[in-house]
Amino acid sequence: MRKADVVSSIAEKTGIPKVDILVALEAFFKEVKISLIEGEPVYVRGFGSFILKKRAAKVGRNIKKNIAVEIPEHFIPAFKPAKEFVQAVKDTPHELVEQSEKDLINQD
Repeated sequence: MRKADVVSSIAEKTGIPKVDILVALEAFFKEVKISLIEGEPVYVRGFGSFILKKRAAKVGRNIKKNIAVEIPEHFIPAFKPAKEFVQAVKDTPHELVEQSEKDLINQD
């Protein structure tokens, strides 16, 4: 499901114009980005948390030049689903998941 599909689905279920939903969704994404850039996690009860994960410094390799490259310590954004969300996905019948995978393959 793409962002446009999410917007369409919400518009159909709520009767709110697609443009308004898109604006709200974009504002949500922007606020999540800003909060994470400032180092503040975002918690959405029943859905999950947008958090920062620390990656330790390490030595990588530039394959083309065959030299070692020092990769400094850094943070990456991550999503941690809520227990209710994980349980809902676990309780989903496998036929639905397999059908959605087939739909994705048929879209291409």
